[in-house]
Amino acid sequence: MGTENANGDFEVVDMKVPDLPRQPQRWERDEASEVMSNGTGSKRKSSGEQKRTEVGKVAIVSGLGISGDQGDTLTLDLLMEYLLGEACGPSEQAHVSEISRLIIAGNSISEGTPLAIREEEKKASRKYGYDASAYNPAPTTHFDNFLATLLPSIPVTLIPGWDDPANVSMPQQPIHPAMFPRSRNYAAMPDSTEAGWFDSVTNPWEGDVEGWRLMGNGGQPIDDIFKYVEGDERLEMMESVLRWRCGAPTAPDTLWCYPFQDKDPFVIEECPHVYFVGNQPRYETAVIEGPVGQAVRLISVPKFKETGELVLLDTDTLETEIVKFNVFESVS
Repeated sequence: MGTENANGDFEVVDMKVPDLPRQPQRWERDEASEVMSNGTGSKRKSSGEQKRTEVGKVAIVSGLGISGDQGDTLTLDLLMEYLLGEACGPSEQAHVSEISRLIIAGNSISEGTPLAIREEEKKASRKYGYDASAYNPAPTTHFDNFLATLLPSIPVTLIPGWDDPANVSMPQQPIHPAMFPRSRNYAAMPDSTEAGWFDSVTNPWEGDVEGWRLMGNGGQPIDDIFKYVEGDERLEMMESVLRWRCGAPTAPDTLWCYPFQDKDPFVIEECPHVYFVGNQPRYETAVIEGPVGQAVRLISVPKFKETGELVLLDTDTLETEIVKFNVFESVS
């Protein structure tokens, strides 16, 4: 709301935003699914109800930036051994055993670096300018091996990012299982309604984990906003995105997105309990509240390749903690 001044500029007097939408209760969506599957209109007791009282953790990481070089293997090996409980003592192993899922929030593979081409090969004509011999399979192979080692022990949700082998326009579609010849054995069947242990999903993504509604993306919607906005308050912008009820405010103007005619997929219709954004400059977290008692945990997930940080989310309290991995080089 505003008015035009004498110079012809529009002066804003007040601004009204939709604010946070309705937030489902924990386990509400699971219970509704049980009622629908029963076909009787009443909820049936299941063996999973007893597990709801158990405390667990969800690990969130982003920006692995796997290039296939020897330089990025040591830190990844530390992360893998930690998640498998092999790089810690008995007390820490009990802590790690509570992790029920790993979420990888974008940019798992570093930006493509083609193989070097010999001079005589450059002179050869290539159809449409494409050179298959320049393709470097090392990053995806290394990432596939990383996932295949983890998957027998922990489910993995994979969100694509800007650098990953997926379509560039938002919403990014899941990375095709053909890229992971070893890990795809843990994915769900094409006609299955339940996610497998290897769950390659879209970006942005919404899903239920331990009864909580989680929403996250690989970082593009927030990064694109800060191309035109001064400051670097990531949590404040994440809060604004939720209160605006729009997951990608700059799409399609400056953030590429697929043209939808009937429905905007970026409109936030249900308030999540946890909202995380990957590939951010640093780790930050906060809790925001809505007008009718909604509470959302915001998590800014840093790039693992630059910070070596893994975020752990407690599924009982929604509190977070950081696990940091460092590789110390000897000084000669």
